[in-house]
Amino acid sequence: MKLLILDAGHCLNLALAREASRRADTELVIEQGTIITASRLEAIAPDAVIIPPLAHPLNMAPADVTAHADAVDICLDACQAQDVALIWCVSDQLYEDGLDVPIDEHVVPAPRDDSLRRLVQTGDRIRAEFRRHLIVRLGPLFALEGSHAWLNDIIGDLVLGKAVRAAEDVIFCPTSADAVAMALIGMLQQQVSGAEAWGAYHLAGTEPVSAFTFTSMVRTQLLTHLEGRGEQITLGEVQPLKHHHDAKLRRVLNCRRVLDVFGVHQKPWRLEAGRMLDTWCLTRESNRVSNTGASA
Repeated sequence: MKLLILDAGHCLNLALAREASRRADTELVIEQGTIITASRLEAIAPDAVIIPPLAHPLNMAPADVTAHADAVDICLDACQAQDVALIWCVSDQLYEDGLDVPIDEHVVPAPRDDSLRRLVQTGDRIRAEFRRHLIVRLGPLFALEGSHAWLNDIIGDLVLGKAVRAAEDVIFCPTSADAVAMALIGMLQQQVSGAEAWGAYHLAGTEPVSAFTFTSMVRTQLLTHLEGRGEQITLGEVQPLKHHHDAKLRRVLNCRRVLDVFGVHQKPWRLEAGRMLDTWCLTRESNRVSNTGASA
């Protein structure tokens, strides 16, 4: 299976590259930009094109969000021309106002924000015009490297002693980029093998939490890891933010369909974050040893 991935430096694409390197059945072609043409698709001849998500479109400049939607429209035209499957990952922030119960796939986002509505328009067009698509709605991504990685920014600020502010009244399911990469490749292998299960799917980590709880857990585990390695460091504090004064806003994705159709289980975000913190600390320790050796 050959996959064409757009936006090379995105944290999800780096995770896809790591996952593909461990497999003998998946080949990746990675493009720097976010737009693909029909002629380029014809030359590469992939089984599918993957477009990674804008992780936090509500916090981005509207022009950047609109530009992303325009790029997806162009990619859709190219995929239709060459009959290449289109996989577009989108943020759970499209459900701007959330829902009191877990959100099913059939619930099409209806945001108030103009730029988010532009993304929804592109999604509507994909569903109406091109059967061979997957729209994969994701909880907030976290990873150690790449754009939109979130976790690396939290760790970086904490280690520098900076305060990290995080909302405590928005509830969601943090989602490991590595887990999404593994799931996407598994889903597409089934599609290439004839599953033909096109449509919209939700994919997120288990256990709904706030950004404040997630960030606080990262701080606690990071401190434990560092102290266990004999490193004394004063980490920055985590400060709660409130955006909704009357009630908590919940963006919890129901991921039952991806399990029923593809057998993809949700990954516990606590375990995924703990594993990444292990990796970060090992890399930090290795760099310190290397620097000590070099200075000697």
